[in-house]
Amino acid sequence: MSKQTKKIEVKRPVDLYFDKYQESHNNHTNETIHWVCVPLIIFSLLGLVWLIPFPHLGFLGKYNGFVNWASFLIAFSIYYYYRLSPVLSYMMLILVFLMSWGIVSLENWEKIGGPAVWLVCLVIFVVAWIGQFIGHKIEGKKPSFLDDVKFLLIGPIWLLHFICKKVGIKY
Repeated sequence: MSKQTKKIEVKRPVDLYFDKYQESHNNHTNETIHWVCVPLIIFSLLGLVWLIPFPHLGFLGKYNGFVNWASFLIAFSIYYYYRLSPVLSYMMLILVFLMSWGIVSLENWEKIGGPAVWLVCLVIFVVAWIGQFIGHKIEGKKPSFLDDVKFLLIGPIWLLHFICKKVGIKY
C-alpha cells in the first residue's frame, strides 16, 4: 500500500502580510488610488524626516551633509524589507534612491527661490493621506495599518510585488 502525501505549501511571512493587506484593497478604485498615494506618502515622509536638523559629526568630514535622520529611516526600512524579500528590498532601495534625488532637487530649487521643501512635502503628505482615506471609504474597509502599524511599511512592497508578478520576477 502506497501512502500519498500532500505537499503543503508554507507561505512566507511576506506573502502572509500581502494576503492580509489585500483584504482591505480589493476595490479597483482604491487600488488605483494606492498606486498614486503610497509612493507620494513615502516621498513626503522621507522628505520631512530628511529635513529634521541633524548634528554635525566631525568624523564625517565633507560627507556631513549626506547623513541625516532619513538615512536611519532608510537603513531600517531596507533592512526590514530585506528580511521579508531581498528582491523587493533592492527594488525599494532603487526607489528610495530616486526619491532622495527628488528631495535634493527640491532643496536646490528652494535655494534659488522655490517653495520650502518642508511645505511641498507637507502638502503632498496631506493630499496623499486624504486620497488614501477616500480610497478606503470607497472600499468600505478601514486601512490595514489601523490594525497593525507594520502595514505602513508593507504598502510599498505590496505594490512592487505586483510588478514582480507581471514581469515574472520571483520575489
